Amino acid sequence: MLRKRIPVSEKNQISIPIDFFKAVGVENEVDCYVQDNAIIIRPIQNNGSEFAEEILSDLISQGFSGDELLQKFKDIRRKIRPAIESLLEEASAAASGRAPYFTYKDVFGTEDADKK
Repeated sequence: MLRKRIPVSEKNQISIPIDFFKAVGVENEVDCYVQDNAIIIRPIQNNGSEFAEEILSDLISQGFSGDELLQKFKDIRRKIRPAIESLLEEASAAASGRAPYFTYKDVFGTEDADKK
């Protein structure tokens, strides 16, 4: 396990050692959030493969091909991250009681209801 005490600058900034970057594969961006009284920093992997097969399969079934297929694929792939971030915000709001939510029972009912 890599471990190092890192000083905090007067501007509340830190410099992360290069060994840490290499160990987790940091490239251009990181996600940073607070969880359980800890600051979590995770690398964002921009390999573009999130849902790629599903997107391509759907677009091909819609009749897209060639340059048009490529453009549609890029357009949809660009929308994935904002959509997931929106879902996470909604889930966080629901979990904290700031937004309406549905329980497991609301969505799936009960076992007794299935037997009827």
